Amino acid sequence: MQNYNPIQDGIKKTTIGVTYNETKPPDDLSELVHCYWELKSEKHLSEDFCLHVLPDACVNILLNVCDVNIAAVTARETTYVELNLGKNFHYIGIQFLPGIWKGKRDEIAFGFVDSPYQGDLPLVETAKQLLALGFQRGQEVLTDLVQKLRERKLVETNLVTGRILADLDVIDTVEDMAASANLSPRQLQRTLKKTTGFSPHDFLKVLRLQQSFRVHYLESYVDQSHFIHSFRRITGYTPAEYFKSFHV
Repeated sequence: MQNYNPIQDGIKKTTIGVTYNETKPPDDLSELVHCYWELKSEKHLSEDFCLHVLPDACVNILLNVCDVNIAAVTARETTYVELNLGKNFHYIGIQFLPGIWKGKRDEIAFGFVDSPYQGDLPLVETAKQLLALGFQRGQEVLTDLVQKLRERKLVETNLVTGRILADLDVIDTVEDMAASANLSPRQLQRTLKKTTGFSPHDFLKVLRLQQSFRVHYLESYVDQSHFIHSFRRITGYTPAEYFKSFHV
């Protein structure tokens, strides 16, 4: 069973007029999908909204409901990025667990997406359906898209990352990850790079960061100094600053 629950991206506590919604997929997709999500402005904002995006090793399908022609397969790298979404926006997405995406990695976008989708996935068609239905009524539409991706073998269960995520509470080192996956460190290096785009060290760094929001930091880090240094390097904030500034 998966044991990974990445947090939502950073929305400042002072933000007014922006909502984030998240729902879980059907049980038969829980080994593939972490959640379906929606981020939108409730009205035309008085100033640009910036989303503080944290790395999580997941791949997302991103649909722009304000302009249904804009869509992409997206992912994050190893440190935070600030995305200026402007004053009016409505995004709906599917967040796949690490290692699930089997499509071409060079088609993944890592920054702000504002270009019409040029690929062969039914993303624009899905966005048009969601425009008519909305997020809550459109859950079956998102599930149907995941099923189509699974039929095309673009999303599949990943035994290696699945074992790592299941053992996440007891993994402290890259060697622990390799043991959980029943691979040598060299085999783990090749496998993770191919399926997630991360080296084992970077993959563990991202998982530790995400776990630190859910458990006491000493369960993931050697000491407080190491935790604060790593947290600030990845997020741009100390833990105290982050928890004070953002919804978690």
